Amino acid sequence: MKHAMRLKSRTLGASLVLGASLLAAGMPAWAVKDSPGGPAVKQLNLQTPVTQIAEQIYSIHNLMLYICLAIFVAVFGVMFYSILKHRKSLGHKPATFHESTTVEILWTIVPFFIVIGMALPATKTVVAMKDTANADITIKATGMQWKWGYDYLKGEGEGISFLSTLSTPRTQVGAPGVAPTEARNLNYLLEVDNEVVVPVNKKVRIITTANDVIHGWTIPAFGVKQDAIPGFVRDTWFKAEKIGTYRGQCVELCGKEHAFMPIVVKVVSDADYTAWVDGKKKEMAAKADDPTKVWTVDELKQRGESVYAANCVACHQANGKGVPGAFPALDGSAVVAGPKAAQVDILLNGIRGMPAWKATLSDTEIAAVITYSRNSWSNKSAENIVQPAEVLAARK
Repeated sequence: MKHAMRLKSRTLGASLVLGASLLAAGMPAWAVKDSPGGPAVKQLNLQTPVTQIAEQIYSIHNLMLYICLAIFVAVFGVMFYSILKHRKSLGHKPATFHESTTVEILWTIVPFFIVIGMALPATKTVVAMKDTANADITIKATGMQWKWGYDYLKGEGEGISFLSTLSTPRTQVGAPGVAPTEARNLNYLLEVDNEVVVPVNKKVRIITTANDVIHGWTIPAFGVKQDAIPGFVRDTWFKAEKIGTYRGQCVELCGKEHAFMPIVVKVVSDADYTAWVDGKKKEMAAKADDPTKVWTVDELKQRGESVYAANCVACHQANGKGVPGAFPALDGSAVVAGPKAAQVDILLNGIRGMPAWKATLSDTEIAAVITYSRNSWSNKSAENIVQPAEVLAARK
């Protein structure tokens, strides 16, 4: 019996090892490719730099590595040499001295010069990273749970404003206990619906802030990492020297959907940037809804569904059930089923655990998403429609 149990245990172990090997062997290597402008397969070093700051960071990284390697080799070389060549079996006896002024001076002066040699290039780069003066374009990046808002404040493109949200379908992401139903694409969790577009070889200043918790705006290829802190304004800059698309993510633990806050910057030529600015302004003008327009329920529901998918689904879920203990359900909610004025006030001004949307969504978008929630799932609210004019009046 004892030997049978051992055989069973060994058979199980062998099966697990074999299964893992077959699983690894069955994974098609060609299915995993580098993300353009993002991480590479089996990447062992920093991303390829496309700004001078990133180039300096890369050089300093290598310099520090070589210095540490040299110290490691020297220290352990002396240590192992001493152990082998001065061991007791060869007749050596331990020294009787306790202090050496020469040694004390050496191991104070040598590290001092090493630190100075490391600090000088690092300080030069850090100072350059903080020099945001004379920027050609200034963009404000506002972190929020869980997306980024961008406002072009100065330079060509001034006045452009948009939200940038993860565009990877939820069918690729899945959910806790629910497997994804669609194959994950090349830029999984590193793609957005609205990219930040900037011209090549132009100094771009990024002003960061947040409207809820701390977020982090980071593009590794630019050598840029700046926290976005509620109530504070921080800034950084970059000057991309190569046309392309570059990807990053929020690097602060900002909540449940932290992994779903990608940052995508598209660097284009001057001519393409001018064309993008013209097109974006025309797009914004076309989307500028007249708040006095009277909509039908069906029109608002259709518009509200897209607003909900872009802004609300992460917390309240596609089925309106919310996340128990974290985010309330909208399906069967007393607020959604009750007087609409209370729901309008919550969306405009926020409530504990939920941000205010008055600076992010238009009157029409707020009216649409409220109407959608009041007519979806099992909800059949008596006050089943909210017009943009009602939201506009509530702002005052």
